[in-house]
Amino acid sequence: MKTFRYSRTIKAALIGIAMTGSVTIAHADIKNYEFQLVDQTVQAGPDKTITVRLINKATGKSVPDAVIFATRLDMTPDGMQEMVTKIAPIPGAEPGTYKFKANVPMAGRWQLSLGAKVQGETGTVENKLVITAQK
Repeated sequence: MKTFRYSRTIKAALIGIAMTGSVTIAHADIKNYEFQLVDQTVQAGPDKTITVRLINKATGKSVPDAVIFATRLDMTPDGMQEMVTKIAPIPGAEPGTYKFKANVPMAGRWQLSLGAKVQGETGTVENKLVITAQK
């Protein structure tokens, strides 16, 4: 009788181990990622550099190698969403930072809208960041 109980216990343990081993590791949720401005202000004028950092909010670490596919810089915070300026990516200085060169023609609040894909994650990281341009 004891042998039968031990046999059932061992079978149950082996089934539990097999099921635990077949569970896949879940990736972080795309909502755990966000862009942050390195500097909140920029001087108005041509060829200004804007630097952002993509971080994993769960770990606090920078995320390198994201693919940024959408960028827009406009004056939506000041009620002038039609005031759009050109923005172009430039190489970042360190992993997890992303730089852009922009013409910032006037002082005020500018909204930087970004869309990116993170390697190994499904979904899109989308953020709208407000930069203050000073004279």
